[in-house]
Amino acid sequence: MARKIKQEKEMSFLDHVEVLRWHLVRSTGAIFTFAIVAFVMKDFIFNTILFAPKEASFITYRFFCEVSKLFGTAGLCITEIPFTFQSLAMAEQFSVHIWTSITVGFIIAFPFVIWEFWKFISPGLYEKERKGALSFIVISSLLFFIGVLFGYYLVTPLSVNFLGNYSVSDIVERNITLGSYISLVRSSSLASGLIFELPIVMYFLTKMGLITPEFLKRYRKHALVVVLILAAIITPPDIISQIIVGIPIMVLYEVSIFISKMVIKNELKKEKQNA
Repeated sequence: MARKIKQEKEMSFLDHVEVLRWHLVRSTGAIFTFAIVAFVMKDFIFNTILFAPKEASFITYRFFCEVSKLFGTAGLCITEIPFTFQSLAMAEQFSVHIWTSITVGFIIAFPFVIWEFWKFISPGLYEKERKGALSFIVISSLLFFIGVLFGYYLVTPLSVNFLGNYSVSDIVERNITLGSYISLVRSSSLASGLIFELPIVMYFLTKMGLITPEFLKRYRKHALVVVLILAAIITPPDIISQIIVGIPIMVLYEVSIFISKMVIKNELKKEKQNA
């Protein structure tokens, strides 16, 4: 084991680039494999999943309606989202199909991509940290999938409902291009999934000594501003939607502070043991 670690440490820069290349090749292969499956399952992907937030019967709209009724009003109940889809470019539908399949492939293959990432960085970690591979894969994947579901079931419906009903004048018809709608669903879900990886990012930044718990606490107010900006980017421009999206992101920020504390605590413990 010691000889293996020594050999890994003695690898040249080009050797590391070669290793990284094969990790990227395997990750890309996994993404495209699942993308092909998603491409074949066109009807299910589009009609059952992607077009579902367009319907007033979508689970999120029904949930908000039931919550509204508990307060004696039907103000949050949605009966119709008045817009139709159209395709204006010859290759638009095919292009949307391709990029949607790749996005779905990346989402499904995410645990494998994270596994490849872990294998690339693991030679630079302690033996005890290497044993945490399974926990890293599970937690990273779980956070990502929760983020994707959060984006699909909350951010996307809020955006579709607000933008689909918004109008500057009654003479303007609501004919939405297929590409713009699918792009909204994809970006909302994927962006939310990546944002939910914040605790993992903070863990590695703390391990590299780039941030500390004190740093995160000191700039908590600044982080709140950044969170609100992110929420404004991935949600409709209304304060309620931004708050709904901003709350879990701030919770993740607080979790990141706790994780950073634990990393620093473990590092100090190791230093005392080696002293």
